[in-house]
This record gives sequence, structure tokens and C-alpha cells, in this order.
Amino acid sequence: MYDSDDFTSYHQELLDGRYDCVDRIVLNGYFSLGQTGGGFRCWWRELFGSDATLNTNHLQRMAGDFSRRLHAFAKQNKIPVVHCETGTRKHEIAEKYLPDDPSFQGLFLILVAKSPALVWDVRQCKSGAPHLERKKPWPYVNHYHFHIIDKEWGHLTIKMSGHPPFGIQVMLNGHEWVEWQAREQTISMIKEGNCFVEGSDFMALNQIADTLCQNDTIGQLAKVCDRWVYSTCLCFALNTKDQESSRFHYQYSCYQIEYSRNLLFQLGAKLDSVYQGLIDRTRSLLDVNKLKTIFGRKNRPSATKASSPKVERVLDSSTFDLTVFKVHFGKLTLKMYDKGEKTLRIEAIAHNTKELKCGRVLAKVPDMLTKLEHMVTGFLNVISAANISFLDDGILDTISEPTQRGNKRLAGIDLQKPRMRTVCEAALALAASPRGFSSKDLAGKAGEIMGNDTYTARQAAYDINKLRGKSILVPIAKSRRYCLSIPGVRILAGLIILREKVIKPLLAGICKESIARPPNNERPIDSKYERIRHDMLGLLNELHLTPT
Repeated sequence: MYDSDDFTSYHQELLDGRYDCVDRIVLNGYFSLGQTGGGFRCWWRELFGSDATLNTNHLQRMAGDFSRRLHAFAKQNKIPVVHCETGTRKHEIAEKYLPDDPSFQGLFLILVAKSPALVWDVRQCKSGAPHLERKKPWPYVNHYHFHIIDKEWGHLTIKMSGHPPFGIQVMLNGHEWVEWQAREQTISMIKEGNCFVEGSDFMALNQIADTLCQNDTIGQLAKVCDRWVYSTCLCFALNTKDQESSRFHYQYSCYQIEYSRNLLFQLGAKLDSVYQGLIDRTRSLLDVNKLKTIFGRKNRPSATKASSPKVERVLDSSTFDLTVFKVHFGKLTLKMYDKGEKTLRIEAIAHNTKELKCGRVLAKVPDMLTKLEHMVTGFLNVISAANISFLDDGILDTISEPTQRGNKRLAGIDLQKPRMRTVCEAALALAASPRGFSSKDLAGKAGEIMGNDTYTARQAAYDINKLRGKSILVPIAKSRRYCLSIPGVRILAGLIILREKVIKPLLAGICKESIARPPNNERPIDSKYERIRHDMLGLLNELHLTPT
């Protein structure tokens, strides 16, 4: 499951390898009868024989029994139980307790923290029958994070509420699954943190990761959950007999999922040059309002430095500048960042899989991954087009000429007009949107750039027709949404860069014999601007165009 993209193809000669992999997977587990008041009463009658004992106090005692049994079991088996404050990064705590024995399997840590959960409030009707209502908003109650080492998935976490109906969340990592599968198949693999590095067989790893996206492998998600949920977590609330007699069984849905493409460069210096240059040239075009740099050492580790022994688990400690390039579209995020010395990672993240509009049950996971893969490929194609833009011969003349669509004559695209220039900038800013954009979206982005709301969706629809006449915008089938074509991205990016970074800077200082003192750390592009300015000044003097 690997779609080629323009960015990877363009930099192929600089790469040592590449692989795609499912990253973080978060599954929600729920007992379907426990989600409604009537269903909860039916389950209670099957568990206790009647609902005469169904009251708020009894429910609270069940939560207390859960906690006491868990602490007693942990003390008896010497398993640490750590109570965490709200906002604590729990994975960092878990890293400190990871077992040293590589053959260890089972529960090794329990973290306790408060989170919102479904809690039932029981009231008595006039007839004496219990009436159940959900507490709103959901109260913060203790959740127990069971950290487990599994034989196939490595380190996984199960988060469970101590209150009935005992909702759970299972957190898995696709890189861990690929790592354990590679060990079983004796495939060459070196892993640092959450990334495979040089010395690994990337083609074989890519094939293993691809199997995780197939329909017959998705059943492993339910299997690994069932393997631990009932025997390691739910047993503190209901023993095996109670689980069977009340037919308590979880159903699973996918809540969050991540998909990553990893490019391994031959040299860290090449990665720096490519990535930092890409950020400089595209962040303004794609309207990236969040560019985060985590400062570690000033320079990336030297490639000639003596190599130290590789370890399979390391803490996520920055020893170099880490730059994160994010674009958000609602609950979907596209992210690019340098990870490790020579790795560039591109991630598509669905913070809520509802945004993917393909269903949330486990059977739909392959469809989710296919959509995320297309998001990554489309994002890299847009990035590559904006980064390596070009203008065809004669485009400056033909872009402003009118076009014909059916019987309608449409005006051309005149970038000298502020409105059209703003529309082009807004279209570029929305180019990486996974589902395209509508005329309303374009109007909103253009109004954001203008700083007012005078630009309407009707005007945006008219300008969209002009862009479609030049084949810069193309409609998305069976929708009223549009996306920029790859040639269209290159043309608009080239025109905007030409105007904003070539013509305007030169005209601003071209008629001056001298400018201000150059900066102490002059970049190569600054010296190029100065040479062009000096030569252009001589040309204008020759043509007598220099104002007196």
C-alpha cells in the first residue's frame, strides 16, 4: 500500500530508503446494552436476577470495589500503581517502567487519572421502578490505564472507567506491531524511538506494514483487545462467571488513527537543506500559521561522529532542531517534521474518524487508511508543486486573456487587481485540504486574508469559474467542492513568488544607489538580490528609465 508522490520522486537520489506505516491507533470499546437506560436495566437483571438493587449507591460501591480489588492485586503482584495529576504526559511515565527483559509479556504498570465518563444516575419512579438518567455533563471519574506488553503489538495501553458500564479505550502503535513481526521473520531492523533507521530492510518493513492495512489482518485488532480486556481489566469489576451470565461483551470502533510516510535521507545536511528550504518557500503560500521549532543543539549531529550502539527504545529527547510543519483541517491534521538525524516523516492524523466519513467500525479501518494515504500523497504533491513552481512560456500573457465555458464568456485572471490576487492566495492556502473546498470556504479564507468580510460566496463562485476556465481549479465529482490541479498549484505559486519575491523587492530598492548596511549573517539569497539590483540599476540608467 504505497502511492508514489512527486516530492519523493523528485528527491529519490538523496534517499536511502522509505516506508509507510500505520502509526497510532485508538479504539473505543463499549458495552452496547449499557449505553441506554433500558438496556442497562436489562443487563442488571441478568447480572443480579432483578433490578430491585439498582440504585446510585450500589453503582458507586461497584466503582469502589473495582479500585480496591485493583490495588490489592497490584500490591500482591508488585505492579506499580501511580496516581497522575490532570495534564500529566502518561507515556513519559510509562517509559520509565518498561521491563528490561525482552521476553516479558503481561501487565507492568497501572496509572490512575481522572477523565470524563458515562455515569448513570438512578432515581425511583412513583411505581417504585428505577429510572436511569445520564449525568450531564459527564463527571470526571477515575480511569485506570493498564500498560501491557503483548506478544504481537508490543507496548499497548487500555484505559478503563471504574464506573459501569466500564467504557474502555485501547491505544496501539503500528510501528510496534511491525517491529515484533520483523523479529519473528528475522528481518533486518534497527528502531530508534518510534522510527526505523538506516540499517533496516525498508522494502521488507514496507511489505509487513502493508499487511496491517488488509481486511484479513484487521481482525487482529479485535483479538488483541479481547486477549487483555476481559482477563486483565474487566476482571476487577466482573469475574468470568458474571461476565458470562450477564453476557457482557465489548464492541469496538476506531476513534483516532494516524498514517505516516517516512523518508530516510543519506545525509542529515541534505535533509536540513531540503526541509528548511521547503518551509521557507511554502509556509506563506500554504498559510501555515503554526510552525514550531523545539530547540535542542544548534546543529544536527555530525555524520562523521563515531556511532554509538543502537538501542531499540529511547526517550524522545531532542538533540537537534526539530521543526514541525502543521496544516489543520477541522479534526484532520497533516504534519511534516524531521525525526532523528536523517528521517523526514509526513503524517496524516484523524483526531476523530467521523471526519473521514466512511464509518467507524473496525471493518472500515482499511478504508480509513486508504483515505489517510491519499491525504499524505496529495499533501506531498501540493508541497512539491508549491516548492518547485514554474511558469510556462507565454503564461504571463495568456493568464489574463478571457476564456469561454459553454456559452458564457469569462474574464481572465489579472493578478494586478488586489481582489484576484487575494483569491489566488486563498486558493493556494486551501490547496492541501483533503476534501477540497467550496465557494463558502474560499470566501472565508479570502476574507481572512483581506481582514474583512466584504468578499461574499457569490463573488467567490464567480472567481471560481474564472479559475476553472484556466484549468487551475477542477471540480470534485458528485460534490460542489473544488481542488487545485497540480499544474494550477505550480502556476499560482510561480506567479505569486514572481510578484512578491522578485518584482516587488527589486522595484523597492532598484532606484537607490546604496541601501542600508547589509546584515552580519548575510544569506546567499541576499547577495543574489544585491547583484540583480545593481545590474538592473545599470540597465535602467542605459534606458533612461531612472527617475531623477
